[in-house]
Amino acid sequence: MNKHMELLQGTLDMLILKAVSLSPLHGYGVLLRIQQISKDRLEIQQGSLYPALYRLEHQGWIASEWGESENKRKAKYYRLTAAGKRRLQTETEKWNRMADVIAGILRATPEEI
Repeated sequence: MNKHMELLQGTLDMLILKAVSLSPLHGYGVLLRIQQISKDRLEIQQGSLYPALYRLEHQGWIASEWGESENKRKAKYYRLTAAGKRRLQTETEKWNRMADVIAGILRATPEEI
C-alpha cells in the first residue's frame, strides 16, 4: 500500500504558509518540513513547490532573503509576513469548517435523511 497521500487541490499554499510559520526555511527545506510534519505521508514535488513559493511571495504572504544553507550553499530563505499570518489563519479556519462539513456528510445514515 502506498503510504503517500494525494495533495488536495488548493492546499499546497496553506501547507507552505504553515511550514514557514514554524521557522524561516529555504525552498527545499519547505519541502522537507511538510514531509516531516505529515510524518512522510505527503510528498511535495519540486515542480509544484517553487512556482507556489514565487506566487506566495508575489502576493506578499511570504518574504525572502538570501542566506547560506546547512551545506554552505547560497539559498533563498522564506519567512511568513504579517499578511501571510492572517492568510494562514483564514485558510486554516476555512479548511477546518470544510473538513467538519465533509465529516458530517460521511457520517450520515439513511435514518437521518
